[in-house]
Amino acid sequence: MSDQAEKIKCLIIGSGPAGYTAAIYAARADLKPVMYTGMEPGGQLTTTTEVDNFPGYPEGVDGPTMMLQLQQQAERFGTEVRIGMVTGVTLSDEKGGIHKVVVDDSKQIEAEAVIIATGASAKYLGLPSEQRLRGGGVSACAVCDGFFYKGQDVAIVGGGDTAAEEATYLANICSKVTMLVRKGEMRASKAMQHRVNSTPNLEVKYFSEIEEVLGEQVVEGIRIVNNQTGEKEDIGVTGLFIAIGHKPNTDVFRGQLEMDETGYILTSGKTTRTSKPGVFASGDVQDKDYRQAVTAAGTGCMAALDAERYLAEVKAPEEVES
Repeated sequence: MSDQAEKIKCLIIGSGPAGYTAAIYAARADLKPVMYTGMEPGGQLTTTTEVDNFPGYPEGVDGPTMMLQLQQQAERFGTEVRIGMVTGVTLSDEKGGIHKVVVDDSKQIEAEAVIIATGASAKYLGLPSEQRLRGGGVSACAVCDGFFYKGQDVAIVGGGDTAAEEATYLANICSKVTMLVRKGEMRASKAMQHRVNSTPNLEVKYFSEIEEVLGEQVVEGIRIVNNQTGEKEDIGVTGLFIAIGHKPNTDVFRGQLEMDETGYILTSGKTTRTSKPGVFASGDVQDKDYRQAVTAAGTGCMAALDAERYLAEVKAPEEVES
């Protein structure tokens, strides 16, 4: 590990819509931001073929192109974008304190302000056929991609509130929705279960698991198996939505910041301030309710503004003393 630490005014960890928007605002505020992209530069949107619901793209845009454009915009204002993974942190408890960060187990950085935008990763079933068809009909966001399956038959996996909510959302635009629940009952609230059961074009199959996603280039169907009887059934669908939860990418910050029981970073009120002064969280790493590119971008803006104000407050007493 290098003995000499690099000193940075504003460090941004993560490179999705939240991170790049934070970088744009931080650079324009002359905070000289340095961004480390993480293992998946561009975040979840780099696996999305079409983004149709982000303002400013009347014809839509594919996810990788959108992320490249955001990166170019951030760099135009002076953001330094680096490929690298944050592997260790020591966050200061003191206002005006220095936060120490390790990148790739080797490079040491000392930052006056840190913006965390590491996002969250959707949980998938882990089937080879499912992974192969991600972007070809397999999605982890019904609100993002459901529109493309208007009037078609789709399936959704999951039994919690999110799965129930997304299933009823899909039922409004799709011909038929088949909901696959692994156990003999749903985990969703009674109110959500009632909504599911009262939706005429929504069928729930209990004790059901996917054995294989059918199709070469795009989803053409699913093969399900009843985990009680072993009986198999092929169902023709053009879209498969996985709604079994998300995992926030916060492991490196555990024990350093206050989080909820599932690992989402807690922020103060309507701000992006975390439990440590000078550390801010934006995007899906602190948002388990909306999880949209546009809301992530909004909190990225907020984080940069919060960081700018924090650094101004810290610097003010020094200016008075001098």
